[in-house]
Amino acid sequence: MPGPASAPPPTARRADARRNADALVQAAASVFVERGVDAPVREVAARAGVGVGTIYRHFPTRAELVVAVYRHQVDELVDRAAAAPDPGASPADTLRAWVHAFAGFLVTKHGLAGALHADDESSAALHALVTDRLVPAFAALLDAAVEAGEARAPLEPAVLLRAIGNLCIGADPQGPVGGYDAHAVVDVLLDGLRRR
Repeated sequence: MPGPASAPPPTARRADARRNADALVQAAASVFVERGVDAPVREVAARAGVGVGTIYRHFPTRAELVVAVYRHQVDELVDRAAAAPDPGASPADTLRAWVHAFAGFLVTKHGLAGALHADDESSAALHALVTDRLVPAFAALLDAAVEAGEARAPLEPAVLLRAIGNLCIGADPQGPVGGYDAHAVVDVLLDGLRRR
């Protein structure tokens, strides 16, 4: 007669926990885009197909969930910068595509930093994440376009990235409102970088 089922090994439990956390982050990212970072946690749980308790086991506070979403999407932008360019795309094309992906991230994610306004430690972690991860990714793409003779770099990459961020403040993630289209304005900045 077979004995009682044994518990899965620790490595399997850790892999399951990681998959659950990843599913929660993906679900939270979608809900935050649609409803903002103040959306009820139960909506995130429903989107991920888990109970609310599962969320709190992985992310005891909303701030921790927000940071996890932010970190996940920063990782995607860094991976995109490091990926091989599309066939036939020039370095300037690759730079422009990445900047628009970054702008899209900012337009839909400005509320994330706001949700952490009162949590200085978390805000500092997010700022460090951008400084340590996104600035070098952007700088590498900008350098490639400059070396190809397709762009000029009149300012430090960190300053340009901040300028792009500032152009996205107040943009509506559902589309241009009052004639303000962040992507169109970012294109003007990018056109200013082009080497004539």
